Amino acid sequence: MIHIVWEFVVKPHALEAFEKAYGPDGAWARLFAAYPGYRGTSLIRDTLNPRRFLTIDRWDSMQQRSDMLNDTRDEYARLDAEFGEWTESEREIGTFS
Repeated sequence: MIHIVWEFVVKPHALEAFEKAYGPDGAWARLFAAYPGYRGTSLIRDTLNPRRFLTIDRWDSMQQRSDMLNDTRDEYARLDAEFGEWTESEREIGTFS
């Protein structure tokens, strides 16, 4: 299993919307759930900086995640653009096993 970890710093006015969209039942998780190998998303909040979050997406394999990224290129870009206004920063921390 692999874990894809992202870090976000969210604008104060967008905290609630961000948590809904990026949480385990949000738009990203629904997109990923249509693909084999997706095992869920965790959203965790920094205890010292309540505007900082990590998402952890779990996949059985890198290939399955890559297949999803290839198949959903347009929808992925649309969601990223739509939700991008909610964050001050966004970075992929890495892939872990």
